[in-house]
Amino acid sequence: MKILVINCGSSSLKYQLLDMEGEKLLAKGLCERIGIDGHLTHKPQNGRPVFNEDVPMPTHTEAIAAVLEKLTSPEYGVVESMSEIGAVGHRVVHGGEKFACSVRIDDAVMDALAECIPLAPLHNPANITGINACKAVMGDVPQVAVFDTAFHQTMPGKAFMYPIPYSYYTDLKVRRYGFHGTSHRYVSKRAAEMMGKPIEELKLISCHMGNGSSICAIDGGKSVDTSMGFTPIAGLPMGTRCGDIDVSILEYLSANTGKNIKELTTILNKMSGVLGVSGVSSDFRDLDVAANQGNDRARLALDMFHYAVAKTVGSYVAAMNGVDGIIFTAGIGENSATTRAEICKYLTYLGIEICPECNKKRGEDIFISTEDSKVKVMVIPTNEELVIARDTRDIVEGL
Repeated sequence: MKILVINCGSSSLKYQLLDMEGEKLLAKGLCERIGIDGHLTHKPQNGRPVFNEDVPMPTHTEAIAAVLEKLTSPEYGVVESMSEIGAVGHRVVHGGEKFACSVRIDDAVMDALAECIPLAPLHNPANITGINACKAVMGDVPQVAVFDTAFHQTMPGKAFMYPIPYSYYTDLKVRRYGFHGTSHRYVSKRAAEMMGKPIEELKLISCHMGNGSSICAIDGGKSVDTSMGFTPIAGLPMGTRCGDIDVSILEYLSANTGKNIKELTTILNKMSGVLGVSGVSSDFRDLDVAANQGNDRARLALDMFHYAVAKTVGSYVAAMNGVDGIIFTAGIGENSATTRAEICKYLTYLGIEICPECNKKRGEDIFISTEDSKVKVMVIPTNEELVIARDTRDIVEGL
């Protein structure tokens, strides 16, 4: 079965086409500036040329049509006709408490996704738009929703509840939801394979570190706690997001700057994190360069991030009463040897020893801890698209 994986944003659409016989990537690409003018970058994996040109995309429907045209074209295509695509898997950011696993999309699911819009006003509308666009172009081809939040639905109440009036949970669904669940699920299963043990017997901590970062405590294959909260702004300081702060800061800033809650929330989401502290960039590579050139604020931003990750890892060791393995993944986790080394300096009390040569490697599943290390430390490149494709295949084949 060939499966098209869609990750839809408000003005963009990322995609991959995978052949699930051998789990082979056939093509991937990106539609940008949807609703403005439109640009498509299409990358076949069969040796055919890359397409990288402007394409009119007034809506996501035209974007999907452009993707399918390139996937089947004589010059750029990887399949002969659209009929070879057996299903579509969609990344959906928020499923609230309604979805603890991936589901085939029907009218009831679409209604539930709409009900979750207040919980993810920037993301779920775009996800719904992508689903409707695929339906308009592809007709009755089965579609599956795979949720960022679903993996964290195993968290116990002591982990997901906030200490505020209980009615805010029952009436307004204010609770910790967590995100990056598809990534945490993939790397934890891969870690168990690498360690040669059943995941049910392992206590793992997954560090998904990119422009958006979250950490997840995974006990026996289930999420028991995670650093992001009601929204993805919570937890660690990130590229532009502040992470955990004292909520009274908002009242203080409003009184002293005249900014309203919406304006301040935008600042905390888009102008804070390591960008806000450093004044240099939200890109950790830029911060490394600046810090090495003597920029104290860039160094402070990096130190704050490393410290926050280490503190969170330590708290999850306590939450699970132990840890067998720690995983680094996503853009920073997979590519920054310096970041990994700095974080692990805080964790020597766990008996962790890092192999400097192993830690220099990139782009592969690898242990970066020594053989004598009491806790295994791994780098595992995440593959959320493969998880979406696998779930889509399993659901469609089970019909």
